[in-house]
Amino acid sequence: MSKRILVVDDSQFMRKRITESLEAEGYQVVGDAKSGNAAIELYKQLRPDLVTMDITMREKDGLTATREILNYDPEARVIFLTILEDERYREEAKRIGAKGFINKKDLKQLAEIVRETMC
Repeated sequence: MSKRILVVDDSQFMRKRITESLEAEGYQVVGDAKSGNAAIELYKQLRPDLVTMDITMREKDGLTATREILNYDPEARVIFLTILEDERYREEAKRIGAKGFINKKDLKQLAEIVRETMC
């Protein structure tokens, strides 16, 4: 059975690119969200195997949403996909329990990190 993934990004274009990238590798994208609030609700409904999470979004940012998802389910797996290069974001993502952190420009790297995270 393919792994079930929730894609979270405020850009519809990026959600589509991420989804296409994951589906090309055989993963099943079970939902997508454009805000942190929607991500939390969909996580609770869908219980995906993994979440790809943007950092900067309206309503609730990805770091805050990830904290809430991990409070709800400490076993949740979250990989951050962002354009933010600042090391403090990478450190904060790691501190709160994210399983990965990659730049959106490196989508080719996504499948590899997803595979590593699912092991």
